Amino acid sequence: MKILDRYILKSYLKTFISVFFILMLIFVLQAIWLYIKELAGKDLDISTVLKFLFYITPTLIPLILPLTILLASIMVFGDFAENYEFAAMKSTGISLQRAMAGLSVFIVLLAITTFFFTNNVIPKAEYESYNLRKNIAKVKPQQFIAKGQFNQLGDNFNIKVEDKYGPEGRLLKGVVIHKGQTKISGNHTVIVAKTGKLASAEDSEIIKLILYDGHYYDDTPPSKPAERKKNPFVKSVFKEYTINLDLSQLNPVDLDDKSTDNKYSMLSIAELDNKTDSLITERRNTYEQFGETLYNRSNIGTLNLTVDSRKDTLYSGNILDLFNTRRQVQLLDYAINATASTKQIIVAKEDNVKAKTIWLNKHIIAMHEKFALAIACIILFFVGAPLGALIRKGGLGLPMVIAIVLFLSYHFIGIFAKNSAKDGSFNPALATWFSTLIMLPLSIFLTRRATADRGLFEFDHITEPLKKLFKTPEKLNAKGKKIQTVEDYDTIRRVEQSRDYRNLRKAYKIFLNYFIIKNIDYETISDSMHKLIETMDITSIGINIQKGEPTTYLIDFDDKIKSEIVTTFIENLKKDCKQPLDIVSNENITIEITSHDFYHAFDLIKHPVFNDITANKSLIND
Repeated sequence: MKILDRYILKSYLKTFISVFFILMLIFVLQAIWLYIKELAGKDLDISTVLKFLFYITPTLIPLILPLTILLASIMVFGDFAENYEFAAMKSTGISLQRAMAGLSVFIVLLAITTFFFTNNVIPKAEYESYNLRKNIAKVKPQQFIAKGQFNQLGDNFNIKVEDKYGPEGRLLKGVVIHKGQTKISGNHTVIVAKTGKLASAEDSEIIKLILYDGHYYDDTPPSKPAERKKNPFVKSVFKEYTINLDLSQLNPVDLDDKSTDNKYSMLSIAELDNKTDSLITERRNTYEQFGETLYNRSNIGTLNLTVDSRKDTLYSGNILDLFNTRRQVQLLDYAINATASTKQIIVAKEDNVKAKTIWLNKHIIAMHEKFALAIACIILFFVGAPLGALIRKGGLGLPMVIAIVLFLSYHFIGIFAKNSAKDGSFNPALATWFSTLIMLPLSIFLTRRATADRGLFEFDHITEPLKKLFKTPEKLNAKGKKIQTVEDYDTIRRVEQSRDYRNLRKAYKIFLNYFIIKNIDYETISDSMHKLIETMDITSIGINIQKGEPTTYLIDFDDKIKSEIVTTFIENLKKDCKQPLDIVSNENITIEITSHDFYHAFDLIKHPVFNDITANKSLIND
């Protein structure tokens, strides 16, 4: 690996690791806040909490990694551009693509690692965290008697309290209890009390609930159908009523229980592929069974198709007129009931098929997400790196704002597309790739503009017509004729020659400082060069070194500088050099430099022309 690649990779890794751990801390704290209701008040030991955080952390990678790559790319390349390091690279012929080449290899390797991580590690972490959360939720259900809502304790017991107060919330106010029966659906017992309290210990498997000043309502459905229409019930009043709730099925919770393993986020690509095929087959069978059901309900299959046809049996009246009134009423009732029943079946099947479609689409989305995340890492790098080179700002200021805006756009576009795809209104595979595909043209656009060293946006095609439209009208004399100004071209030419000579003097002095003077301030020289290039208007420089004529220099400035100015430049160059100018080459060398790279003209001389430069050849090659 070359020195430049090592330097860029080292700078990127330092920023990448720092940003990654900062974002990881932020998202872990957000996850704790999200699940605080499941953890608080459970008397969980520290090992269980740490295990929960350990399982939750890998599931945050799909959010953290793209943002980290985007932010680190903008910060690093923005810092390079802000400190003129890209300018130094370009002066030695290193383009933006070359500067990004070594780092691109690292990003591709990171994307491949991310793919295997999402396919193997994240499903396992999702499996562990989901089962742990499910088991934690069963611990001490008395802590989940929240006020203002019904809380289910067991299969057939629901309790609602208006308020909780007293030590540890043991005293209750406005208690309403609904109890059901095992064999009969519905809540047949209602208990209403003004106050109550929890008398049992918090770690007990039995909740002893004591109620005061209430009523007890119990439905007693009789066995005879005729008596059921009367809706009989039993009502009683009590001053104190005690209920013992056995929570032995809930409290002895095994926190290591892992009975749930069929969630789509817990599966690898191979498992998702098999599951998707099964779901597609299941949905197809549902359609076929539904068609058979409707066909059988229509009684079309029972029609006798072998009846002999008769001549002149056409009937043009209402078919109901063939039956008597009683039979007509029966047929109409049958048709109405059959239509209503068929409609209910269609609605029920529609909901069933819709649920299966949503479940199938979730599996398809989960499978494509593993590929999309890896590709998104590469594309977001090619968004952030050229964008940082264009905005020329490093640090956590503007890069942070731009990275957050871009990532939120990428993230929310993906969320909207996936939510639309779950119910089948959008292709689930395309929805998974939608946000990544939107970022792809942006990455190409930014990379091309940064490579061409053009601004982020150009509005010349808009501003130029406006300037022509609103330009200042030409001046007219008293007779209404246009005033013509005769320019003094000789004066203008002398002014341009003086400016070019002054800038040229600055150029060769900067060159001498760069190669000869020890302990130079490279940043100051770079700033001087940038200020100089902004004022120069030179299109090309040609330096011809002829064999056998060591002091002959032919410098072409497109006739903008007279020959005497060039002669003065050469004479001053001889005086400032510590040793005579000697040619150590036996071949002709011609160097042409555009005005864009003028301030790096002498950096590009790869040949040891001066004896002083020969000693610094290693500096030039590096």
